[in-house]
Amino acid sequence: MRKETFEFLEQLVTTASPSGFEAPIQEVCKAYVAPYVDEVYKDVHGNQYAVRNPEGALRVMLAGHVDEIGLMINNIDDKGYLSFASIGGIDTAVLDAQRVTVHGARGPVAGVIGRTAIHLTDAKDRDKAIKMHDLWIDIGAKDKKDAEKVVAVGDPVTVDAGLVQLRDGKVAARAFDDRVGALVIIETMRLLAKRKLDCAVYCVTTVQEEIGLRGAVTSSYGCHPHVGVAVDVNHASDYPSCEPKRQGDLKINAGPIIERGPNINPIVERGLVKTAKDKKIPHQIAAAPRGTGTDANAIQLSRGGVAAGLVSIPNRYMHSSVEVVGLKDVENASKLLAEWIGQLKADTSFIP
Repeated sequence: MRKETFEFLEQLVTTASPSGFEAPIQEVCKAYVAPYVDEVYKDVHGNQYAVRNPEGALRVMLAGHVDEIGLMINNIDDKGYLSFASIGGIDTAVLDAQRVTVHGARGPVAGVIGRTAIHLTDAKDRDKAIKMHDLWIDIGAKDKKDAEKVVAVGDPVTVDAGLVQLRDGKVAARAFDDRVGALVIIETMRLLAKRKLDCAVYCVTTVQEEIGLRGAVTSSYGCHPHVGVAVDVNHASDYPSCEPKRQGDLKINAGPIIERGPNINPIVERGLVKTAKDKKIPHQIAAAPRGTGTDANAIQLSRGGVAAGLVSIPNRYMHSSVEVVGLKDVENASKLLAEWIGQLKADTSFIP
């Protein structure tokens, strides 16, 4: 991976932006993508559009959501401890003993998630699943008044975890779901920058996916595409306890995943597969027998219907602070999309 691209990836996964608070990450995306497109703008929802050849008769939408799961302060007690609720689908089991950042109006505040020590827990309760209301955030405040000097009810919270390079071109970080998808679509625009296109391309870094695909709904109306491809993550099955016969045989560094199923337009799927084969781009196929729960679902159902596709990056340990992906898969996903878009014609039909 190019040094500049890797540095951008590191910025993406270390810039905190939970659902509903995406403005900081959109600034990071804008700074990187702006040289490669004709215009960059945002809508009232916070979705950001980076557009090439906006006058093109065929409108192509690429979507990668930039929001991440997080927490929100919902109470400050008399002793200055913070209670919280989840933003998006968080497994309470991965929160215990994490370092966190509370994003207050006056700036970031460091904290830790605490719970009753196992030594002080009744033996009968030690094997029980921890509940979110049994956890709290400790920012070291003397009392409620002291805490309220720097934090407030409604402030978002993110786990404090950076990017770590592992072996074999793998990396671990929080928020690869779906900052890695945002990276792929933005890198696609870089690869297309010097190519003559026969279509308009809207690269949309969408918001609020983790709380209901909300940004993809509004941005699909915003650019009214004929065809849209979402880039997200899918569960790799190449680690202990994951069963390929249930999830599919999906491996990190074996190529981006092209999804098949009722959420996916068959012409889009076949075109992506043909492009991958023609250009000798490693790829994998995954079955998606229902709505995918990704931006592709919202794109497909927009207006009178959009030809939707879904390309996924294999990901281990999803919705944790140590998600693992392979850099080769990221690079190959961008190459695949750039080559596929490059051969689209203004009169391409996606009617099955």
